[in-house]
Amino acid sequence: MRPEYVTAVEAWRLRRNWKVNLFAAVTLVVLLVSVVALVAAINVLSRISDNGTPYYADIGEHFKYGSIGAEPSSGIPYAIWKTLPALFPAEFGGRNDYSAFGFLYEKDPDGNPRDLPIGVSRRKVRGVDVVWLNCATCHTGTWRETAQGPTHIVPAMPSNNLDFGRFVGVVFSLAVDPRLAPDRLFPEMEKQGIELGHVDKLIWRIAVLPMFREGLLQTRAALLPLLDKQPPWGPGRVDTFNPYKLIQFGVKESALAGQERIGVADLPAVFNQRPREGMNLHWDGNNANLGERNLSAAIGAGVTSETVDHEAIERVADWLGGLKPPQSPHQPDREAVARGKITYRAACASCHGHQEGPDYVFEGARIGQVEPIAILGTDRSRLDSYTDWFRARQLAELFAGTPYQFRHFKKTDGYANLPLDGLWLRGPYLHNGSVPTLAALLQPPERRPKAFIRGSDVIDPSGGFVSPACDPRHPPEGQYCFDTTLPGNSSGGHAYGVDLTQAEKDDLLAYLLTF
Repeated sequence: MRPEYVTAVEAWRLRRNWKVNLFAAVTLVVLLVSVVALVAAINVLSRISDNGTPYYADIGEHFKYGSIGAEPSSGIPYAIWKTLPALFPAEFGGRNDYSAFGFLYEKDPDGNPRDLPIGVSRRKVRGVDVVWLNCATCHTGTWRETAQGPTHIVPAMPSNNLDFGRFVGVVFSLAVDPRLAPDRLFPEMEKQGIELGHVDKLIWRIAVLPMFREGLLQTRAALLPLLDKQPPWGPGRVDTFNPYKLIQFGVKESALAGQERIGVADLPAVFNQRPREGMNLHWDGNNANLGERNLSAAIGAGVTSETVDHEAIERVADWLGGLKPPQSPHQPDREAVARGKITYRAACASCHGHQEGPDYVFEGARIGQVEPIAILGTDRSRLDSYTDWFRARQLAELFAGTPYQFRHFKKTDGYANLPLDGLWLRGPYLHNGSVPTLAALLQPPERRPKAFIRGSDVIDPSGGFVSPACDPRHPPEGQYCFDTTLPGNSSGGHAYGVDLTQAEKDDLLAYLLTF
């Protein structure tokens, strides 16, 4: 066979074809890479532009689980929320959920356990599921007739279970814990059934986790100096305005005056809101406008003027406007109730209204008015925590330039005379929760309990909840011993009814138990 020879022209064509083919191959590869990158970019963009929140047609479900807009500015990514109990078992008391801090869980209408506790809502923020608080966090509690009896969940009553201060302290500790690093977090997320693809993990590494930890560190730096100087809040209590000053207005804790540093107070009931319009609201009566009070409370839960969901908040407010408390399970002697009603109408009704059968009557010459602290004599710390400078900044800055700008806040010199509807669900008593039962409230201040356990939901026969005495130096394991000698915790003042005879007190208490 003769050897084949390639002519110069054919050699040129072969070289040309090889270059053309190489160019085509490179072009194809570049095109493919570009397409893949474009698809990935579109995928990422579609994810980070994905925002929304579940809608609950049932208003009770909306109250307990619907978002008010706190997640974008204050929330925790859902995947982290679900994983934290497993990553930090000691901090969560060995539990696999947030009941360790008093968060309440229930079953859905189909009888399945809820994924999130009452008061924690979910919203997709820039493609990431984020959870945080809503109104029900602070305003849903429980009661039982006996320790072995069934638990009744009551929306709009004060939370008597939630130890929010301890929860916040644990969350702050996570900000600097190495267990929250991606290589520890991702495997635990997978164990919780949360699968992340390669793109998701990249987004989490370069954006989600750094942003979450940075936000947590900033909040921690702002609040921790304050929390370190306050007595522990304990179940059912929260500092209303000081965190607001530090987070919303960026004020340093060191700039706060000594008398304003402790503003811890009991969480209030929010039944029957519509009849309260025009009354002085908050414990110190600093606002008579329900809408502003609601927005102020929402800011406390973590919303900002940019993230707030006005429609969701107004929907809750409309429902709470006519929501009545459940009927008292106490069954006092009818004749004692009748006698106690006479005593109450003569001595108490002008300030607090009164109960007529199943209905509460919001009438009285001084109901909703502010009683000067000089007359009441109760602990003034909560009153002093609301300052003139803080009021001025509220009015000037919050929702400025919008129809929601605050206009009605004022500085007062005492505490408001509140209606007492649902009184049996509102223990411990006084604005700071320093008196465990109604019977104790009718005792002279010096004879009221000096220290008692908070956090029970078993109703006490004398009004409020079972609150055994304790020694603050040696508190029972896993329980909170409320010490009335600490700053902000005084049980003095409100010495009304203390001079009645014991028989008159028993009758008055019988009537109060029907509220």
